[in-house]
Parts: sequence; C-alpha cells; structure tokens
Amino acid sequence: MPQITVDYSAALDDAFDPQGYAKALHPVLVETVAARTEACKTRTRRADDFTVGDGTGADAVVHVEIALLAGRTDDAKARLGQAAADLVRDFVKPVDGLALHISAEVRDLDASYRTA
Repeated sequence: MPQITVDYSAALDDAFDPQGYAKALHPVLVETVAARTEACKTRTRRADDFTVGDGTGADAVVHVEIALLAGRTDDAKARLGQAAADLVRDFVKPVDGLALHISAEVRDLDASYRTA
C-alpha cells in the first residue's frame, strides 16, 4: 500500500544509492506507520532538470513522496517524513561543490486508490 516515489537529480548518479535507500526506508514505514514490508513499493526517478533558486548554483535535489491509506495521524506522518528525509544522507556520498537539498512529503492516498 505505501506508494513511494523518490526523485533525484542526475548530478547524483554516482553518489546516490536509490535501491539501498528504498530497502532501508521500508522498515522505517513498518515501524512508524504500521505498514507491511511486502506492501511497500518504491519507484525512483532520475531527473535531468532541477532548478533551485535562480538556477545559478551547483545544486542537487532528492525529494521523497510517500502516499499512504488514510488513517494515520498528522504526527505519525510528520515523523515519517522527517525520518525519510534524514535517511537520504546515509545513501548520498558527498559531491564537491554540490549543495544537496533534501525534502519529503507524506500524504494520504486519494479515496479512489485501488489495487489489483
């Protein structure tokens, strides 16, 4: 049920381990919001274009979006978002001169969500 999407800058190709991140994130969902490991689904998307601020800096972005079935408290979602953002640093090697911007959002899936 948790639908997880990780967008990351192409500049992190040699620095970010998206599969390692996903494998480490799934147990965090189990602990934080009582998800089942086998229900966690993570997609990673390399993005060639990101602009931060006026676009003149050497920046890279990792944004994590986690969508859950409704029913989790705002506090639980906030704790999960913080944990997801904090965990990114464990899977990104520093790149000289590159400023890393990390963000995470946890939201409820729309009522129309179905699986097959």
